[in-house]
Amino acid sequence: MKTPAATILIAALCGPLSAQWFNYPTPGTPRTANGKADLSAPVPRAADGHPDLSGVWSPDTRPLQVIAPAKDIPFQPWSRQLTDARADGSQGKDDPAAYCIPGMPKLVVLPYPYKIVQQVPDMMLILYEGFTTYRQIFTDGRALPKDPQPSWLGYSVGKWDGDTFVVETTGVNERTWLDNAGRPHTGAMRLTERYRRRDFGHLEMKLTIDDPKTYTKPWTVNEDAVLLPDTDLLEYICSEDNKDVPHLTGNQKAPR
Repeated sequence: MKTPAATILIAALCGPLSAQWFNYPTPGTPRTANGKADLSAPVPRAADGHPDLSGVWSPDTRPLQVIAPAKDIPFQPWSRQLTDARADGSQGKDDPAAYCIPGMPKLVVLPYPYKIVQQVPDMMLILYEGFTTYRQIFTDGRALPKDPQPSWLGYSVGKWDGDTFVVETTGVNERTWLDNAGRPHTGAMRLTERYRRRDFGHLEMKLTIDDPKTYTKPWTVNEDAVLLPDTDLLEYICSEDNKDVPHLTGNQKAPR
């Protein structure tokens, strides 16, 4: 990665980096008369009758701080103060993502494609082009761990609520940021994602952040994604030749 962190954060405001396995037809894709993917076709169904969320998706290009302006977020006093401090000329020096640690829900709202793989027994698998990482969302009925060892992406379980796939996540390492704006969270945070495939080519997601130690009440943002047919993900190795750190101001130590 050869661009400074400030440039990366600006790029996140501009648009997604699309996957580049171009022109390889995706099996089962409905087509219009001119051969293009019909994104308005009906929602595909899995063998169990639930909507099939599988595919490569490009999320809305707006980062979380644009979707949810600061004035609409129910900060606790300390979390507002910390968010303001991180936004005051820090140039991302404390952002774990500058050191190739994405966190949650930041990984979900960054403008990089991700691939949902639904045909896996007892789990939903999501592959992320950003940071070349993955999430296992278990659907085998297990409960979330009661006292989880903190991890960068947390622990996730999912289930269907009608045609909506609901994901609950806990145990996210509190050293991570929610978004590029530097909004914090604690280990008490519980994330709820609700995915609904509106038609063949459009995915809707509601993300609710419930962290009573950081915010006075739960708050929700909406995000849309569009299907990227006839392509696939490429690897993005953040740590390869990472030249960000020398360009960051202040303490150069990575999160531990």
